Amino acid sequence: MLSSSPTAVKNPPLKRRLCFLLKLVCFVSSVLIFCEFLIYYVVILQCRWPNVKGGAHMTEKETSASVLKAIILADTHLLGEIKGHWLDKLRREWQMERSFQTALWLLQPDIVFILGDVFDEGKWSSPQAWADDVRRFQKMFKHSVFTELVVIAGNHDIGFHYEMTSYKVNRFEKVFNFTSGKLITRKGINFVLVNSVAMEGDGCAVCRTSEAKLVALSHKLNCSQQKPNNSNKRCSDVEKLPASEPILLQHYPLYRKSDAECTGQDSAPPEEKNIPFKEKYDVLSQEASQKLLWWFQPRLILSGHTHSACEVLHAGKIPEISVPSFSWRNRNNPSFIMGSITPTDFSLQKCFLPFESRVFTIYCAAGALLVILVLAHVQLLTPPFYFAQRLISKHKAV
Repeated sequence: MLSSSPTAVKNPPLKRRLCFLLKLVCFVSSVLIFCEFLIYYVVILQCRWPNVKGGAHMTEKETSASVLKAIILADTHLLGEIKGHWLDKLRREWQMERSFQTALWLLQPDIVFILGDVFDEGKWSSPQAWADDVRRFQKMFKHSVFTELVVIAGNHDIGFHYEMTSYKVNRFEKVFNFTSGKLITRKGINFVLVNSVAMEGDGCAVCRTSEAKLVALSHKLNCSQQKPNNSNKRCSDVEKLPASEPILLQHYPLYRKSDAECTGQDSAPPEEKNIPFKEKYDVLSQEASQKLLWWFQPRLILSGHTHSACEVLHAGKIPEISVPSFSWRNRNNPSFIMGSITPTDFSLQKCFLPFESRVFTIYCAAGALLVILVLAHVQLLTPPFYFAQRLISKHKAV
């Protein structure tokens, strides 16, 4: 007579439990990998570089040689030691790091511009806290030698005008090789970097130095755009630059009354659009704005600071694009600008990052499904299949 051993009876349930546990682990791991890694590839893969005039008819080699591919983002606001909770830091910095590194890998830009407010507490951070913030920034925004990174100063990096000191400005300039009035020329395209915090117009030491550099650079650019047969003695000894109208890069937007005319899904919320902007705080003063327009006659202005998107025309012809914040701490739908730029033309395209609300929805749906599966497994919740099977059995018995 055969007798079944206790081990043989216990093994099948144990195997089923282990198998179920393995399935749960795979399910949870898949959700985590998708939401924290793969989703950035899925979303950014949909972004395409815009075409400039003639670009659609160029070969890939010709496009690479003549068109500068630039990514522009703003207001990363890396949290500091004073106001930044460790969990908030961990979450936001992971999101920005994954977005940036994925964009670099998929889009292969020539240059990346960050339009200020890199840090949230640079305006008051101690030397040790500053060094820690810089170390984290360099890890998050590391890049290959084939991509150049250019960073502009914002009010949270060096302080508002009344908080700005030479020490803070020099500290920022040393790390990021930034000076107001600096010219960057790439593929015949002139970019002018402006420290908009120093455009207060009150004659402070930093303001005087910054404005003097901008005036000197304006003179160079204006002389470079004059025709060769123009006998202007003031330009005879001036170093010639590419005769391309410059693009201004700064943190503060030029003066505008409010965001009332701004449109788009990443513009300011309706309740904020009609709030008047304060000069020298939300936007540059009218005087400073007119100076920059007069000095440079730019073909494009790129700015940040407001955390929302906006496009305005100055003097009826000069476009300014306000780039929204790159941080999910400031927006549910962060984005960056992709620009295809030549010495005579440019084309811009926005690339949205994953919506945080959608990621949260995926986690909630996955969590609910996980609870249902566990309850069904321990028979606290009857799965629909077994419920239907039981009804059929009863019907046959009758």
